[in-house]
Amino acid sequence: MSKILIGGAGGAPSEGVINSILRGRKQETVIGMGSEPTDLVLSAASKKFYVPDANKPEYKARLLQILNTEKPDLVHFQNDLEIFHASLIRDEITATGTKIFMPEHEVVDTCVHKYKTYLAFKAAGVPVPENMMIHNEEDLRAAFAKLGDENGKIWLRASSIGGGGKGAIPTTDFSMAKAWIEHHKGWGDFVAAGMLTPNTVTWLSIWYEGELVVAQSRERRGWIHGNRSVSGVTGVTKVGVTCDNDEVTRIAIDAVKAVSAKPRGIFGVDMTYDKKGVPNPTEINISRFFTTVLFFTEAGLNLPEIFKDIALYGEFPQLEKKVNPLRNGLLWLRGMDVAPRLMTQDAISQEIQFP
Repeated sequence: MSKILIGGAGGAPSEGVINSILRGRKQETVIGMGSEPTDLVLSAASKKFYVPDANKPEYKARLLQILNTEKPDLVHFQNDLEIFHASLIRDEITATGTKIFMPEHEVVDTCVHKYKTYLAFKAAGVPVPENMMIHNEEDLRAAFAKLGDENGKIWLRASSIGGGGKGAIPTTDFSMAKAWIEHHKGWGDFVAAGMLTPNTVTWLSIWYEGELVVAQSRERRGWIHGNRSVSGVTGVTKVGVTCDNDEVTRIAIDAVKAVSAKPRGIFGVDMTYDKKGVPNPTEINISRFFTTVLFFTEAGLNLPEIFKDIALYGEFPQLEKKVNPLRNGLLWLRGMDVAPRLMTQDAISQEIQFP
């Protein structure tokens, strides 16, 4: 029986992957590792190993110790920081006999740094809002003058590694923007961008040697605790809904090919619609599944199972449709400390009494 090691175990992004693999047909052993013990202890993994944060000097030795001791057949990571640092030592990882299924490091580097991603999109002609790196106050003033919408509002966010809308804030106020960047020690890291609408969609895909294996789209209808975030964005989807949009698929494929000539592994393209209704890619979540991947598993498309079957056994799925095989309008409802539910709008209406 094969053994799979999952990074970030106990956290929602990794538990979606772990639970999807455990629901697969082959019943591999899943072990977990993570840097937060109070998360790790909640994991469904059969064994749980503490590791330091991936940017700490001790991380490499501890990871290799686990690989040499436990001898997993495959290791997979679920957050940008760990993906980036593990990618740097990929040869040492595979030298232990453990497989990885990741894009080249250059692709990882481009995708975990948002301004590099933007430059790749722009060079390829992918529709994106104008972005500017903010090195100093002069750049910030120029960004307001050049990128501000009809109300003078711009979008600020950190370009460096991190998810969940790291450092994101929409603002019309120069003084507030300056203070925000200084608070985050963000000069030379923050990016300003033109404003898009609140409407978002994600296109999650698996590729093998340049060929698309499978992809599924999901619109987002709100963020959990979005009203408690300055930007309104938390990175934690409240309601997801399956969808099938040819323009989303076309632009997502263009975005993937903008960062990789021969895509390999997982590419999750996050897009936000502009005021003309065109989806603009804002980032690619590289080599990891999004937090709500269990949504697709429950609906009948187990992407983590497909991923590990390719990586471990060279087995590919037999699908009637490789792009958006799930039916439209399936809802994944999430909240804190409650089990998520797979539903339809009709099912919700049948359970709730409206006036």
